[in-house]
Parts: sequence; C-alpha cells; structure tokens
Amino acid sequence: MTGAVDIHAHVVPADFPRYAGRHADHAWPSMCPVGCGHRHIMIRGNVFRTVSEASWDAARRIADMDAAGIAVQALSPMPELLSYWFEADDAVAMAEVVNGSIADMVDARPGRFVGLGMVPLQAPDRAVEVLQALMRDGRFRGIEIGTNVNGVPIGDARFAPLFAEAERLGAAVFVHALHPVGDERLVGPALLKAVVSFPCETAFAVASLMTGGILSRHPRLKIAFSHGGGAFASLLPRLQYGWETLKPIGALMAEAPREIARRLYFDTLVYDAPTLRHLAEVFGPDRLLIGTDHPFDIQDCDPLGSLAAAGFSDEVRDLVTRRNPARFLGTDA
Repeated sequence: MTGAVDIHAHVVPADFPRYAGRHADHAWPSMCPVGCGHRHIMIRGNVFRTVSEASWDAARRIADMDAAGIAVQALSPMPELLSYWFEADDAVAMAEVVNGSIADMVDARPGRFVGLGMVPLQAPDRAVEVLQALMRDGRFRGIEIGTNVNGVPIGDARFAPLFAEAERLGAAVFVHALHPVGDERLVGPALLKAVVSFPCETAFAVASLMTGGILSRHPRLKIAFSHGGGAFASLLPRLQYGWETLKPIGALMAEAPREIARRLYFDTLVYDAPTLRHLAEVFGPDRLLIGTDHPFDIQDCDPLGSLAAAGFSDEVRDLVTRRNPARFLGTDA
C-alpha cells in the first residue's frame, strides 16, 4: 500500500431493498432522490439525512480523494446503519446490504479502497460469524463498531467474544461514536451532537474497554478510535491517577492506563494543530492514522494540510499517512 491512507470514510448504499422482515413498524431505511446527485435517507417516512453521490459512487469519491491527496480509503458504514436496535435477523440482513455495497466499491477500484464492514453486535454470536465471513473475503480488513450497543458500553463482557475473535483473525476494529449519552444536556440544534456529544461518548467507550479488562486480555487487538479518541486524551491522566491511588480503580486494570493507551490507534480528525500535536505526545506518533469523515459535512477536506500545520517531521508524516495504517489494516507498507 503506497500513498496516504484515510481510515475514517463512510459509505451509504445508493438504494436499499424493500424491507422483507416480519415486523410491521420498522426503521428500515429507504432512499429518495432529490436532484443534483443527492438523496434523502428516509426512516419511517422522515428524512434522516441528505447525502451526496460520493456516499456510493466510486468515481466521484476518487475525485474527492485525489483532490485531498488520499491514495486509499478504508470504507465503513455511516454509523446509523449499524442498526443495533434491529432484531438480530433484520440486523444481519442490513449487514448484507451495507457490506455488499462496500464490497462493490472495492471491486470497482480495488487499489483505492478496502472495506471495514459491519456486524450485528446486539447478537454477539452472530456478530462473530459475520466477522469471520468478512475476514475470509479479501475485500475487507476488519469492521466498524459503535461506542455502545443500545446503551450498553462496548467494554461490557457480553461483547468480549467479538474482540477475542478480532484479535485472533488480525481484524482491524474502527470505533465510531453512536447515539451518545447526555444529548439532553445540549442547548442548541441536533448538529451539536456530532460536535459536543461524540467526543465525550468516544472517551467513555475507550475507558470502558480499559476498565472492563478487554484491552488487557487482548493486547494484540488492533483497534482505532474516531475523532482523535474524542476527549480521551484529556481523561487519560485522571484515569492514570485513579489507577495509581484509588484501590477500587486500580483493581479494574492489570496494567497502567497509559501503557494500554499506547497500544491503541486514534485518527487525526481534531480540527486543530496544537490538539493534533498533543495526541502525538500522549499516545505516540506511531498510534495516529489519517481520518477525514468523508463525505460528510464535518469532514477534513485537507488532511495532509492538517498534518503539515502540526509541524510534524517527514518521518512522522510517513508514519501517519502510510506505515501506521498499513500496520492497522494488515496491508503492506
């Protein structure tokens, strides 16, 4: 794999098949064209989001990548498509649709895309089965998961089998904020969720994986967190201090939180050069990966410019753009 790699880029299928399950009132999505290459994602007759053709069109996406200096994207589902609130059979059906759309895009330009698919994590045994199938498919390098499953943090023991299998298979796991806690505390429009709530939600998820013991039991797990891990870099010193001085917290983790954190990966999508330098200092430059959030409104359209603004050396930029993602995705640098 040569050139800059973006590990945080989302896909929405161009269309969804008609719902074929057994529930009368269901949140299965559909698409409604609205002109200029855009489509509404419709859920229960309401517009959830309006997306552009870059969400599913390989040629349009590659034009955007070329403009941003990105050679390869790891394609993952729009997080709302993870569908943890579906009954298991419906979630498996949605995974087939979304993973199929990702596979089609990889097939269209295999040198430019790799897949991070979805699994029905509300049914952990079936999630393991879907993960195994994805990893037998050369188009996928791992999966995307949300920060919680219907309010249950991913550090909960019920999800441990998935992480164990991901470690065994060498699958990359990309964690994205989903349905964050605390939205009722926001004052302003719903868009504030992505700006304010997502960073806090991501920090909770990282902490849950530490205090739940999953990251210590699976030290070879390749796991990355979106938006720079959210607020976790600021939370880490407090967690470290608690581990050192408070016995009930120390008993939760077999090793220091700072040691665990330096095995994890974090994307660069923090919108600020001093903050990006801080991530490199806290976690190490070998733990950072380019993330853009393409093709959504909150994306970083100039990720290489963001690295340059942070003042990183050529060696660090090579780590972040090429060598780190090759290690995370299990591809050749």
